[in-house]
Amino acid sequence: MGTERVAQLAYSEIQAAMLDEAKRRRKASKIIAVLAHFLGRDPVPGPGAPGVLDGLTVADIGCSAGFIADELASAGARHAFGVDIDVPGLRKADERFGERVEFVCADGTALPFPDGSMDVLVLNHIYEHVVDPDAVVRELHRVLADDGVLYLGLGNRLGVMEPHYKLPFLSYLPPSLADRYVRAFGRADHYYERFRTRAGLRRMLAGFHVWDYSFPVLASPGRFAGAELFPGAVGRVAQGTLARTPRPALRALLPVVPTYLWVATKTPRRPLGPALPQAPAPVRIPQPVRTS
Repeated sequence: MGTERVAQLAYSEIQAAMLDEAKRRRKASKIIAVLAHFLGRDPVPGPGAPGVLDGLTVADIGCSAGFIADELASAGARHAFGVDIDVPGLRKADERFGERVEFVCADGTALPFPDGSMDVLVLNHIYEHVVDPDAVVRELHRVLADDGVLYLGLGNRLGVMEPHYKLPFLSYLPPSLADRYVRAFGRADHYYERFRTRAGLRRMLAGFHVWDYSFPVLASPGRFAGAELFPGAVGRVAQGTLARTPRPALRALLPVVPTYLWVATKTPRRPLGPALPQAPAPVRIPQPVRTS
C-alpha cells in the first residue's frame, strides 16, 4: 500500500527547480504566448504598447517563488495574484515582486476570490502535486469569469520518462511499487506525485471547453518557446517534422504525449490567433452523466 498523501508544504525547499529563475521565466514566456494566441492579443512592440494581458485580472495557482506570476504582471495584467501553500517560496516572491503581484497563502481547494472574478488563471504542472485535484479544478471553475481563460500544463501518466525523478515508466506503476522503485534508485523515500492519463484529465476537466495546444507549441517553437515540451534530440527531430505531420498521425500519438498544454473556458470559445502549421484542436470532453 502506498504512503498516505498529505499536502506538500514548502515545496521550493525540496525541489530546487522552483528556484531556477531562468527556466521558470522561459516557462512563463510559453504560457503567455499560448494565451496571446488564444485571445488574439499578440504583443505590439514599442514603449507604451499594450501587453498581452492588458487590463485583465490574473492568478497563478501554485506560484511558489513567483517568477511566472511576475511575468504575468509584466504582460500588462491589471491585477496579478500568486497563490500557494509554499510559505518560504511566497516569502521570497513577496520580497522581490510584492509591489506588482499580490501573493496569497491559500489552498487551491479554497481560493480566496469571489465567483467569476478572474479573467485568466494558470495551473502549470500542479495537479499531480495536490491531494485532491478534482476539488482544485472545481474551485478554478468557480472563480473563473464566464468569458475567462484557464491555462493548463498537464503531465501525462503514460509519458515514458517521469519528469521529477527521471525514472522510466515510474508513473505507470501502482503506488506501492512506485515507492520501491524510487527507493531502489535512491531518488526519494516514496513516490508522491499522482499523474492521470489523457482520458483521466478529460474527465477532471469535464466542466470546461478545452483546446489542445501541445502540438502547435512544439511545431512552432519560435512563436511559443516550445522546445521544452520534448527536450533534447527528440525535440529537435519533432520540431522539424511536426509541421508536416498529418492530423490523423498526431491523434495516434496523443495518449503518450508526456505533457499536454491545454486552454480551457467555461463557455464555448475558439482561438482567435492567426493560422499555425499545426492548429489547436478541440479536446472532446465527456459530458457528465445525467441521473433521473
